[in-house]
Amino acid sequence: MNDNENPLLNPKFDITCLGGGYKHLSNKEHSLATICTQGGWQPVNGGPRALPIFQSTTWRYATSEEMGKLFDLEAAGYFYTRLQNPTDDVVACKIADLEGGIGGVLTASGQAASFFSIFNIASAGDHVISSASIYGGTLNLFVVTMKKLGIEVELVDQDLSEEELDKYFRPNTKCVFGETLTNPNVKVLDIEKFARIAHKHGVPLIVDNTFPTPINCRPIEFGCDIVIHSTTKYLDGHASVTGGVIVDSGNFDWDKHADKFPGLTTPDESYHGLTYTKAFGKKAYLVKLVAQLMRDIGAQQSPMNAFLLNHGLETLHLRVPRHSENGQKVAEFLESRPEVEWINYPGLKSSPDYELAKKYLPNGCSGVIAFRVKGGRKEAAEFIDRFRFIGVETHVAENRTIVLHPASHTHRQLTDEQLEAAGIPVGLIRLSVGLEDVNDIIADLKQAFENK
Repeated sequence: MNDNENPLLNPKFDITCLGGGYKHLSNKEHSLATICTQGGWQPVNGGPRALPIFQSTTWRYATSEEMGKLFDLEAAGYFYTRLQNPTDDVVACKIADLEGGIGGVLTASGQAASFFSIFNIASAGDHVISSASIYGGTLNLFVVTMKKLGIEVELVDQDLSEEELDKYFRPNTKCVFGETLTNPNVKVLDIEKFARIAHKHGVPLIVDNTFPTPINCRPIEFGCDIVIHSTTKYLDGHASVTGGVIVDSGNFDWDKHADKFPGLTTPDESYHGLTYTKAFGKKAYLVKLVAQLMRDIGAQQSPMNAFLLNHGLETLHLRVPRHSENGQKVAEFLESRPEVEWINYPGLKSSPDYELAKKYLPNGCSGVIAFRVKGGRKEAAEFIDRFRFIGVETHVAENRTIVLHPASHTHRQLTDEQLEAAGIPVGLIRLSVGLEDVNDIIADLKQAFENK
């Protein structure tokens, strides 16, 4: 079966009777702005312009034989929303096109995307290398929950040289993980360096591209194999629905390293001995993700959430440049304040990642800023309590300007020593700059500094 006959990622199920279908729009032929607005849903003549919500758990078939072929992955079509849904597929298709991948799968959250991206190729007894500078929730997922499943995730300093990183690889290493822009300390991942070292050892590089979005960076162009997002953030923008996505570049040769990835390259007895790489070619990784993990674990994105996510995607190309423009101006203001001990925003020339940002993020560095006010935990908490319209929220990368003090909120279970080890000093503040008038944002920051 070739890639175009893949029943899970390119279903031939006829949805034109419901008003349309979908097709891929290449970012080599169309601008990202066109993909954001026109990608995904393609209505037929007289069909609905807006993407319909296929709010159904199941699909009806005429015969038992037809249904049986679906469950054996021998025929194309939708049959149960836990595995696939047309609304979800249209939106996943659009995001894959934006990232330059061959396909994608929506998940219920960004955490689910992080977990599935690794668990799809790693199992008990395996080893994973991850940058230590990652979102606290992902860090806990990796070092606590996945450890209980028998998967060891080893954390490394992403600023190490290739020679130093080389020492961390083992025969049972299955992948390397990092974030394009790290959360919350806003460091830039050297994607090409990590891709080279991963490929040298025959494993894929997985990159979380949540903060830059494909508008500011497309990691696949720099050698990344699998891209994930928390779609809850900029892709959605409204802070109204949670979600995640996994996009496969289609570039990693699983068969070349067959001994490392038996789940993809040897028969799956739960599908009568089907071998994913033989049956589905480049899309083997995505098909296995749907056919096994979604089947057994769930964590699919609801059609309603996918519909709302699509509304956010339609303006992504307009919003991200404004976030980046506002972020740059706010970062420059913060850098000028005597109350700020240090600031990390890759768009500033003072940032140690400035040169990496010019390479990977030439169009802007998003609206997320990390900085530290003089003092410690107490001074940082008191500072953010003085904001008037900037909201203190457990969120980031949305349309409104919001702030978080990790030591008091998301990472409050960690000691000061553990925070320092994770690269999150107790005084660190994460500011997510929104789409408001930048002068109003700066005015609120200014009064918070002055009204002690």
